[in-house]
Amino acid sequence: MKTLIFKRTKSIAYMRFSDKRNFRRWFIILTSLILISLIVWNAVAFFQRIKEEERRKMNIWASAQVYLDQVDTDTGLDLYLAIINSNSSIPTILVDENGNIVDAMNIEDEVRNDPELLQDFLKEIKSENQPIDMDLGEGRINRVYYGNSPMLNKLKYYPAALMFIIILFIAVIYFFYKTTKTSEQNKLWAGMAKETAHQIGTPLSSLIGWTEILKEEKVNPTYLTEIEKDVDRLQTITERFSKIGSAPTLQPVDIVEKTKDSFDYLKARSSKLITFNLDLPRVTILVNLNPQLYSWTIENLVRNAIDAMKGKGELEISLKHDTRHVYIFIKDTGKGLPKSKYKQIFEPGYTTKKRGWGLGLSLAKRIIEKYHQGRIRVLKSELNKGTTFEIILRKVRTVA
Repeated sequence: MKTLIFKRTKSIAYMRFSDKRNFRRWFIILTSLILISLIVWNAVAFFQRIKEEERRKMNIWASAQVYLDQVDTDTGLDLYLAIINSNSSIPTILVDENGNIVDAMNIEDEVRNDPELLQDFLKEIKSENQPIDMDLGEGRINRVYYGNSPMLNKLKYYPAALMFIIILFIAVIYFFYKTTKTSEQNKLWAGMAKETAHQIGTPLSSLIGWTEILKEEKVNPTYLTEIEKDVDRLQTITERFSKIGSAPTLQPVDIVEKTKDSFDYLKARSSKLITFNLDLPRVTILVNLNPQLYSWTIENLVRNAIDAMKGKGELEISLKHDTRHVYIFIKDTGKGLPKSKYKQIFEPGYTTKKRGWGLGLSLAKRIIEKYHQGRIRVLKSELNKGTTFEIILRKVRTVA
């Protein structure tokens, strides 16, 4: 009872700690997003403020041009000339009432001296700002077209750059969160697996002791042989679970022999409605393996195939090899898969069974690809005809 209360208290404490950590994580993310949003908002506001300031300057410039066109004396012209000359950065084109270009300022000589290029430039700046009308009297209305200054052109890309940074920031946060979450899940599963191995260890020791007693009682040796096989299997399972979360030890092993051992064990303990076929080469093929984890992979794939066939059908395990690789095929006559599910079935938690946890194929992928540097995939599948899985492992190089 005390142990149960302690475990429950420990579980509640872990949940509270996890909740606090999630709260801190989301607080940092939201705060960062708010700060970046404020920076973007200020950048856009700053851009608009400069744009409005440039329009005010151009309005004053246009008014000065109207005054110079209408004034009869040279008195007091210095101020208006200073206003006109102050425009040294904003590209400007002055157009008369007939649409002809009268003057162009702050434009590259190459463009200004070429009528076609100047007309193209005029079309470009027309889209940047509304023109300013200059009423010169007697029905003459000239128009001032102006573009953005070089500084404003640089600033207009600043919000876009910030948006790119925001998207990049969000992507980094997402992958960080996903990686952290996956790491936490892996630690949780590893802890549960090690605890399961520990819990199995005690009754397993008792079973070994009872087996020795049965031997002394002269029980049918056939029964004892099968019991010992199951006890060995339990020991293998315990060893598998105890190694989760730690790097497994790999050693050169004959993969043909290990595949046959897994096949024989599974065949003897599966439904008689399943027809098992084995096609292995009669040679020794060495592969760097962890035998327990490899047999676990084969078992997961075979169990998955049996579930897909609903306990009735044909299952074949075959092995081929070339100079560098070994190819193991597990073929069934089950319900098959649509092509869109080929990769999804290896994701943790994905299952089509009502009581499944969706861990078998996920573990198989982790064992083959992460621990053995191999590859596992759905080679082919047809609905209502069956599925073929393929495992690819690298052979051990032999020195001649």
